[in-house]
Amino acid sequence: MNNDYSRAIPETWRDIAAVFAALGDEHRQRILLTFESGEKLNVGQIAEVSTLARSTVSHHLKVLREAGVLISEREGKEIYFRVNKSFLQDAFGKVSAYLDTYL
Repeated sequence: MNNDYSRAIPETWRDIAAVFAALGDEHRQRILLTFESGEKLNVGQIAEVSTLARSTVSHHLKVLREAGVLISEREGKEIYFRVNKSFLQDAFGKVSAYLDTYL
């Protein structure tokens, strides 16, 4: 047993914990899966294809953005979101490296 991590998550895993927490919600998973490769979407576009109210979609987008899963960009009056692919690849790469090394 490795007791090193029984009290605190290592610094390198803090972003991973945020990603898992954000993706622990089924609605946020569906929002993430709404994006196609390289696509930018705004709140209205996502709400249009969702079963959720626009305000609820906005809340979920905020959680995903704060976790680093999505990147937001303002274009005029609209805010567009896109998947932060490199961040997710890095986060899941850390998990994969852990599995390869320790398990």
